Amino acid sequence: MQSEAAICWGSHTEWSVEPIELDPPKAGEVLVKLAASGMCHSDEHLVTGDLRTIYPIIGGHEGAGVVEEVGPEVTDLKPGDHVVFGFIPACGHCPSCARGSSNLCDNGAALLAGKQIDGTSRHHVRGQDLNVMVCLGTFSRHTVVNQMSCVKILEDIPLELACLVGCGVTTGWGSAVYSAEVRPGDNVAVIGIGGIGAAAIQGARLAGAERIFAIDPVQMKRELAPKFGATHTYPSIEEAFDPIKAETWGRMCQKVICAMGVGRGELMASIMALTSKNGRVVVTNIHPMAEKDVKLSLCDLTLMQKQIIGSLYGDANIRYDIPHLLHLYRRGQLDLDAMITSRYKLDDINQGYQDMRDGRNIRGVIIYD
Repeated sequence: MQSEAAICWGSHTEWSVEPIELDPPKAGEVLVKLAASGMCHSDEHLVTGDLRTIYPIIGGHEGAGVVEEVGPEVTDLKPGDHVVFGFIPACGHCPSCARGSSNLCDNGAALLAGKQIDGTSRHHVRGQDLNVMVCLGTFSRHTVVNQMSCVKILEDIPLELACLVGCGVTTGWGSAVYSAEVRPGDNVAVIGIGGIGAAAIQGARLAGAERIFAIDPVQMKRELAPKFGATHTYPSIEEAFDPIKAETWGRMCQKVICAMGVGRGELMASIMALTSKNGRVVVTNIHPMAEKDVKLSLCDLTLMQKQIIGSLYGDANIRYDIPHLLHLYRRGQLDLDAMITSRYKLDDINQGYQDMRDGRNIRGVIIYD
């Protein structure tokens, strides 16, 4: 079938919206008509080259839509079902899934290869195969994905909001609730208030944090942060240090969550300075794959018994956490509406990412007709 998608043809190039051809779904796969796709910073990494990939590639990994066709051996989905994509497929059978860590499913090894999980392509342009972001490619009006990447949701939930839990909300929420293990009374710092950071603030709030310090250089984001639960805001780590020290009587933050658009190893020492004794730093944001140097006092790490941990997908389980977070939204405990600051058409994708670079969005969303 014919569809349309936003394609990146190489690093440091703009997205090109073009007609594409899609093969029918094969065994275990479904064809989905997209309703909305979140414009996550991770797709910007395809443009900057911070994430190594194979071009040309359809971007997008935060999406929701309606199943139009199912291939052979699809057991859990049917045409008409509303689904959210999990950007890491969950097979349910590998050792990681069996231990409850589906965010580390063995199928994740295929994500940056650009193909379907079986290593072949269903998307084509200009007579050649197309790669897709993390086996999804949600910057497209239609896409073919494996059923392992799909989570069925209730039909009364707006798909333009539901798409956010495919990545940013679940990642941020899980970074606070699961990876950081925020507890009632904790002091928490969240560095970077985009989609992931805003969700981390909400997770920390519902987990019972006493103070939540939001740090971001963009004034608009600092102004919105209290809506999500932040109690204090600062434009930089340096400007946050003394006020946090005063507010916490010198004890600093039990949990610090790194949710910047691009992480920088040179900042780790100052991030650790915000962290209390026996405190934990959660590194959720992506660092450039080529970065090797980190500025850090290992003496501070040992003598203050601090921890640094990585967090992929917020340590979440998509089969449980995506429906759970949407349930919290329906109950008014999770604010998804305020996280969408701008809506775009597919043809406006380059403007949407420029708005992200300029600090105008918490999360921009592409709405498909």
